[in-house]
Amino acid sequence: MDDILLEVETRMEEAIDSMVKRFTNIRAGRANPAMLDGVMVNYYGVDTPLKQLATISIPEARQLSIKPFDRSSIGAIEKGILAANVGITPNNNGEVIILNIPALTEDTRREYVKQAKTYAEDCRIVLRNIRQDANKDISKLEVPEDDIKAGEEEVQELINKYNKIVDEKFKEKEEELMTV
Repeated sequence: MDDILLEVETRMEEAIDSMVKRFTNIRAGRANPAMLDGVMVNYYGVDTPLKQLATISIPEARQLSIKPFDRSSIGAIEKGILAANVGITPNNNGEVIILNIPALTEDTRREYVKQAKTYAEDCRIVLRNIRQDANKDISKLEVPEDDIKAGEEEVQELINKYNKIVDEKFKEKEEELMTV
């Protein structure tokens, strides 16, 4: 029983981590190097994460600077950013790529909040699926019915706890997005 509960908690934490990671890809009008985490660059025929090819820094609040380790890869990095469809056009001065993050309009902010809400709901679905799997595993155990009920109640307590975390993380992201 304890093994099942431990596995449930681990899987729920992973679901929350995944949601938080997806939240970082939603722009908030401020520069954040995590926006480029999903960018892959075709570097000498191999898809390579941008983080491995360049230093990403924030010279200003709404600007990202990408300085490649190898200057000859600057064109490939630009193509990778455009292909990743992050919604920002790269500017290149021969040595550094500059990404200017545009200010968000009210409509864009609302759209991003909807996107965050979708991610939060996806996480809740994952949590419910984890609960279902756990309850199936618990019911298969050959233990007294009272222990099965107690196990299911513990799983329910866990899902309540993690749903609360999802709500808190979503509220934080919503506040961040709606703050001008």
